[in-house]
Amino acid sequence: MANQLSRLDQVFSALADPTRRAIVMRLCAGEASVGELADPFDMALPSFMKHIHVLETSGLVLSEKSGRVRTCRLSPDALISAEDWFQQQRAVWEMRLDRFEAYVMKLKKAKERAAAKRPSRTTKRKGSE
Repeated sequence: MANQLSRLDQVFSALADPTRRAIVMRLCAGEASVGELADPFDMALPSFMKHIHVLETSGLVLSEKSGRVRTCRLSPDALISAEDWFQQQRAVWEMRLDRFEAYVMKLKKAKERAAAKRPSRTTKRKGSE
């Protein structure tokens, strides 16, 4: 469990950077060489490789070198673990919101019952004639 959280922390940390998110989005379209991935960014290749390294460490990206070309591809397993975490969080918050809604409805019904028990201001009370 602790190892899963550590991996999840790495995934979220990797995705916290807009350059790395852009790389992941590009890799959703298919594998690409580091040169192709780096082309749209205004940075030196060694700086860009640091981003690739962070993505590889997090498990989001896999790369392999063939000759002089390093090709990267997306590893969906890391994204699946993040999606699972989001689904768990969603379930927790949906339960909390359901309980909150039930509480608000209970308060609303109690207010309506109290209002029904009170005599109306427009009706005459007995003995006030």
